[in-house]
Amino acid sequence: MATLGDLIAGERPVLVDFSAEWCGPCQILKPELKTLARMLGDRLTIVTVDVDNPKNETFAASQGVRSVPTLVLFRRGAVQWRGTGYRTAAQLAGELEPFLEMAGAQESA
Repeated sequence: MATLGDLIAGERPVLVDFSAEWCGPCQILKPELKTLARMLGDRLTIVTVDVDNPKNETFAASQGVRSVPTLVLFRRGAVQWRGTGYRTAAQLAGELEPFLEMAGAQESA
């Protein structure tokens, strides 16, 4: 099984959802992320990171996460995009599409 570090270092874009169980907007975002996953299929991997889990605190801090939900898109270990707060699946798809197109173009080159 791949670790989070392996995933974000890979070719496929990875959207990391930094969230917490107590966060209302995070809970409302969950179904939107499921819809986004269906919309984008294998073009994107979505991973949720609970910022209250002690195992995740260092990673969240290293990414400058100060509020939740925070979404960070990684590819090849580099941040491609970040956003904070609730968005619909359609809004997220629109914001992420340019980065997914770039990843697809680079993979086929």
